[in-house]
Amino acid sequence: MSNEKSPSFIASAGVPADIPPGNIAELFFHAVDTFRKPDALKYKAGEGWQDISHQKVYEDVKCLSAGLESLGIEAGDRVAILAENRPEWLLADFACVTSLAISVPLYPVLPAEQIEYQLRNSEARVIFVSSDEQLQKVRRLKPRSPALELAIVFDREAAGSEPWIRTFDEVIALGREAADGGSDAEYRERALATEPDEVLTIIYTSGTTGRPKGVMLTHNNLVSNVRGALRCIDINPSETALSVLPLSHVFERMAGHYVMFAAGATIAYAGSFDTVGEDMLAVRPTLMALVPRGYEKIVERVEEVARQGGPLKEKLLSWAREVGKRWVGRKLESGEEPGLWLSAQHRIVDRLVFRKLRARTGGRIKLFISGGAPLNPDLARFFLAADLTLLEGYGLTETSPVIALNRPDSICIGTVGSPLPGVEVAIAADREILTRGPHVMKGYFKDPEATAAAIDGDGWFHTGDIGELDEDGYLSITDRKKDLIVTAGGKNIAPQPIENRTATNPYVRQVVMIGDRRRFPILVIAPNFDALESWARDAGIEFETREELVRNGRVREFMEHEILDTLSDFPRHEQPKKIALLHRELSIETGEITPTLKVKRRVIEEKYSDLIEPLYRDG
Repeated sequence: MSNEKSPSFIASAGVPADIPPGNIAELFFHAVDTFRKPDALKYKAGEGWQDISHQKVYEDVKCLSAGLESLGIEAGDRVAILAENRPEWLLADFACVTSLAISVPLYPVLPAEQIEYQLRNSEARVIFVSSDEQLQKVRRLKPRSPALELAIVFDREAAGSEPWIRTFDEVIALGREAADGGSDAEYRERALATEPDEVLTIIYTSGTTGRPKGVMLTHNNLVSNVRGALRCIDINPSETALSVLPLSHVFERMAGHYVMFAAGATIAYAGSFDTVGEDMLAVRPTLMALVPRGYEKIVERVEEVARQGGPLKEKLLSWAREVGKRWVGRKLESGEEPGLWLSAQHRIVDRLVFRKLRARTGGRIKLFISGGAPLNPDLARFFLAADLTLLEGYGLTETSPVIALNRPDSICIGTVGSPLPGVEVAIAADREILTRGPHVMKGYFKDPEATAAAIDGDGWFHTGDIGELDEDGYLSITDRKKDLIVTAGGKNIAPQPIENRTATNPYVRQVVMIGDRRRFPILVIAPNFDALESWARDAGIEFETREELVRNGRVREFMEHEILDTLSDFPRHEQPKKIALLHRELSIETGEITPTLKVKRRVIEEKYSDLIEPLYRDG
């Protein structure tokens, strides 16, 4: 660690709390012993849903743990997990915990080439894979991954006959045979002997500006975050949580996996991002964690229904937005009781619009949690107006992840809430957010220089985010330090507020601001083609492909008017002057966004230079 002194602070909040240190095995054993539910987990099977009991989870984890040990896995060995969300992910993770192995989650959406470095750097000896699609990636990578000895496949039919591939069921059977000779007490004693500061998992960062770094999180990093979260949010065994975000993302791993399991909530695994709507109706969850894009998609479905219903329904939705915004502004933000007329309007839009939105979520939602990216305040107001509590939090992979969180009884819209119990937050003189506490990572795997650069001599982790703390201790994020744009005229621009405003436009799917070292900023837009194509047809514009659509002069003029006119209240030097329209969405597969949906700004600028450069040449 660096011995440099911490920088001077503008503000600080949060204090150490009496959260006892622990390891994840404690949470696991306590949950299976305490709750004993028949439906600890739920998953899709054909047309219906199947349940897995706590007892079955415990037995399978114990056998899987023994199976790994029989195959030669020792304490501290790295075991990768390359799979979509499903019960086997949880079983594999807890088997690593109780066999003292270190898990290395990998994003299943990544192509083989982007997984290779993580597999080689972590020196994983074993990899769990879900399906033939994921196994094919490993087959290509195995010759270039010298440490990799074994693949364990969830889907039995995908395994093939290679000696280095075993099925999940085979390893459980192997472990069951091995475990017959050992006592339950011995199994638990070994797992519980793990020291809190031992490494639990290595999670690789998204790498928006360079090679991913392996974040070493300890048992106590995650335990402190779980226990801190459960002091802020009341979760009981009657709850059902729908698991949607990838478990390879620390946000879902902590909030949707460890927190829910520790509290005894039923965890239901969504089929995919595409089936979330129907899964919500089937499972009727009470709890869900999503990134802001997930909440935007829920609203987009409502908007699409309104568009299909004609001008009257579109106007009704627009009115509901406006009424909801004013109602939330009075009731939650100002702390005043809405007047009789506003309350009457809210009852009307609730009956005509918001009730239908609640029904689309299954009708039982107690709490939505948003993290991973900034949440647009108007989006939060829309959900809160619909009596759907939406809490925004903030954190990073390096902080296990939660640093701050809004509480159900004290929501401050536009902020990410106040520090979690046990977490300290400070704003440095250059406005960078710093944090200290048991949630801060042990360091970067095999990278002491990067570790020393991130954690100073007093234990403060430098987040790289710019923010503010108000007098009540609520934290606001204004931008990423490395994303700040400096124009050719020396003006500083924080792109995030402008991008967030633009992203609320119904004709916009994705937006990226460009302008560093240039005369003025512009926006690169991936349109919401469902909405834009509908508008174009109504306007009598003929097109056969999306390339033709975005090149059309009337379409460009319409989009410029739609977007740029809404940004006129920003300082003049911050206002984008032009837009570039893409004919498709940015994607993970093309390397334009990370698995956590963060945009690789430099990649966009280079890849679409043929669209960007003419905008500057033309003035």
